[in-house]
Amino acid sequence: MAESVLKEYKQHIAGLTLVPGSGGCFEVSVDGVLVFSKLREGRFPEYEEIKTHL
Repeated sequence: MAESVLKEYKQHIAGLTLVPGSGGCFEVSVDGVLVFSKLREGRFPEYEEIKTHL
C-alpha cells in the first residue's frame, strides 16, 4: 500500500513513515489523524479507502 501511495502522490507527499508493530495492529494515519484501524475494522483496508483521505 505504501508503494501505491508514493507512486500516485509523490509530488504531494512531504514524508511517509512506516512503523513496525506487533499483535496484528495495522493503522493508517494522515496528518496525525487515524483514518483506518485493522483492530477496529477486523480487516486490512482497500487502497481506495485510504486514498480518500490523502
